[in-house]
Amino acid sequence: MARLRSATTQFQHRPGDKVFNLGVVARLTAQAAKAGVELIAFPEMCVTGYWHCRNLDEAGWRALAEPVPDGPSSLALLRLAQRHRMAVGAGLIEAAPDGRLYNTYVVALPDGAVHRHRKLHAFESPHVSSGDAFTVFDTPFGVRVGVLICWDNNLVENARATALLGADVILAPHQTGGTASRSPHAMGPINPALWRERHVRPDVLRAEFQGDKGRGWLMRWLPARAHDNGVFILFSNGVGEDDGEVRTGNAMILDPYGRVLAETDALDEALVIADLDLDLLPTATGRRWIRGRRPELYSLLTRRLGHELDPREARFSTAPVLTPDPPA
Repeated sequence: MARLRSATTQFQHRPGDKVFNLGVVARLTAQAAKAGVELIAFPEMCVTGYWHCRNLDEAGWRALAEPVPDGPSSLALLRLAQRHRMAVGAGLIEAAPDGRLYNTYVVALPDGAVHRHRKLHAFESPHVSSGDAFTVFDTPFGVRVGVLICWDNNLVENARATALLGADVILAPHQTGGTASRSPHAMGPINPALWRERHVRPDVLRAEFQGDKGRGWLMRWLPARAHDNGVFILFSNGVGEDDGEVRTGNAMILDPYGRVLAETDALDEALVIADLDLDLLPTATGRRWIRGRRPELYSLLTRRLGHELDPREARFSTAPVLTPDPPA
């Protein structure tokens, strides 16, 4: 039976403090290595910090950004990967050679390779560009890994495309939960006072984390991404107060049937470990269904209908979404 021991994480980053945040990454990676982990996923933009960046001017973003794969944070992740013989993924801000800035996820492999995924639907700031390519790569462990960052996972086309490119495992780094959504039955804000009082009133905060503002919302759609595409998913997330919002953690690992293999309800930093049974992949329901696709019917998915918005407009627009006119 082929197995891959994998881990996902949640932790509260410090805004702009890359030294501290990389220290947490190093500590949890070493802890995972002692447990025999070969693949570990850390959250979106956990190296630089996340939600505070929305208030930064361009100079502030550039002060946190680094080149990939030759920047100091990418090299630090590579050293960890080689030291522990592990694939290590973590999020940061990338300064590209053409001057653009990206919300990027870096995955360093023990063989010296460094891969990156640029968030396809970046909305955090007008200073950040969206990526224009899917990311799937081979690993020394005999599995192909894809990456989708936060909102990338919410569009079903992205998960399907990543699966069609051969991904066996999708890393899904997030900073989510407790978000002020305009959808009345999606997430909702969590009072930051509950986070600060978590040691004296843990049950109140845990109910928020496990309810519709956190796990309850995730379970409406995340298992479907795994099941319908026949892939394992490593969901990582921030936890705790993040510049006025409260991330809900809920780090979990799902199998190709959408079943939760391991998860945490911790109100703090956590490391979640599970063995991925790779023998599940060839006959997973989603993979069998995909073979029945009829691509000749799907041209509509690649055509603009006239109501599309760029990621930032779509994320923050208060206008109701109206059904577009059918294409001619």
